[in-house]
Amino acid sequence: MNALAYMLLSMLVRKSYTGYELQKLMELFWQAKHSQIYPLLAKLVQEGLATFEVVGQTGKPDKKIYTVTDQGIAALQDWIANQPPAAPVNRDEFIIKIYAIGLAEPQTAFRLFEDRISSLTAALAYLEEEIQRMKEQYAEALTELDSRHFGRYLVFQRQLQINREEISWCRWAMELFSRRV
Repeated sequence: MNALAYMLLSMLVRKSYTGYELQKLMELFWQAKHSQIYPLLAKLVQEGLATFEVVGQTGKPDKKIYTVTDQGIAALQDWIANQPPAAPVNRDEFIIKIYAIGLAEPQTAFRLFEDRISSLTAALAYLEEEIQRMKEQYAEALTELDSRHFGRYLVFQRQLQINREEISWCRWAMELFSRRV
């Protein structure tokens, strides 16, 4: 299995989701396409690591709600305990542009940083809302290391801190460009 399969199982440990919901939740920290997720969910079902329930909808196609199985939890536990994580893959077009930013006009550079801050600020608002929702719904579970909600809380807190730091870095860089304008 690949990391994306384990990612799907990890998300299903917390609760059952449709493929669409899984894709939306993953956007926070992993980019995967519809064409990757659904075949992988089918494979997880075929291998007995997940199961699904078909829910009929009026005026829409039926949807499948996926749930991790005990065998899936065991596979996930084994993966966590026995396979070291691969080095992270970092693909960020913004960073590539920044690497060559000396070729840009200061106003263009400034705009790139403003756009990045805007995007990060929107993500911060979402993260803060979700963290608040977690605190309200799972207050006690967020202090229990074995809670199925604890890992999500940790990941959201991490992303919140990363985004705040990147906003700070963008502002620092903008200050450098403002001296040239």
